Amino acid sequence: MQNAIKAAADAIRKKHEGAFPKTILVLGSGLGGFGERIETKTTIPYGDIPGFPISTVPGHSGQLLIGEAAGAPIACMQGRLHVYEGHPIQQVALPIRTYRALGAEVLVVTNAAGSLREEMGPGSLMVIDDHINHSGRNPLIGANDEEIGPRFPDMSEVYSGELREKLFAAGKAEGIDLERGVYLYTTGPSFETPAEIRMFAKWGADAVGMSTVPEATAAVHCGMRVAGMSLITNHAAGIAAHKITHDETLAVGAQSFDKMSRLMLRFLPTVSQS
Repeated sequence: MQNAIKAAADAIRKKHEGAFPKTILVLGSGLGGFGERIETKTTIPYGDIPGFPISTVPGHSGQLLIGEAAGAPIACMQGRLHVYEGHPIQQVALPIRTYRALGAEVLVVTNAAGSLREEMGPGSLMVIDDHINHSGRNPLIGANDEEIGPRFPDMSEVYSGELREKLFAAGKAEGIDLERGVYLYTTGPSFETPAEIRMFAKWGADAVGMSTVPEATAAVHCGMRVAGMSLITNHAAGIAAHKITHDETLAVGAQSFDKMSRLMLRFLPTVSQS
């Protein structure tokens, strides 16, 4: 693992002059346009970084942007990697470990998700309080490298309470109402069945999606603080009155782009003040 991390980190260093940002932002489905709000100094396609597979999902550009957002230094993953694309879950965690090796300290992860609550409809923004890993997979499976993190990391507070409060403060400052809840992770790529959604709701889940948890788990393992945000793009199966499609995810992402952008531009500069 260390060899893979070193190779990826060295490739990024060769492309980017100067210090690497302390904050990493991962953009989910339909949210890639936020990259246009970043004053980008360096753009690196994933294909130029060893071990970073090329994104295959519509709405994921597949490149690393390094620059500033509202004056705050930031590295932005414009598109992410998913287990359902066929990547081993350990490979999905490689970018996070690479950024940590480069000096990153905070991971801000966003995603598109389906709502399990009727009152939390499309276009809502949900601050992630906690998550449920229903995938049966964990990026930490396999030999552990103590130089990266402990064999059995504590997961009592995956999503930093301090960063969550900063998200709510940013929402208040921008006049944006934010929801909060538990995000449940499945591998996908098929959407969930109505029976599964009923079960997830009984478990205490508020939203469901196909990302975020592998990255957040890897980040906690290597000592990073994490903030998570879900853009609700649809009601989940059995709650929605129509069939669920990825096109709907992208469409709602586009409609909510301005709101999400204002929130992030207000929030990101406060992260470095923590």
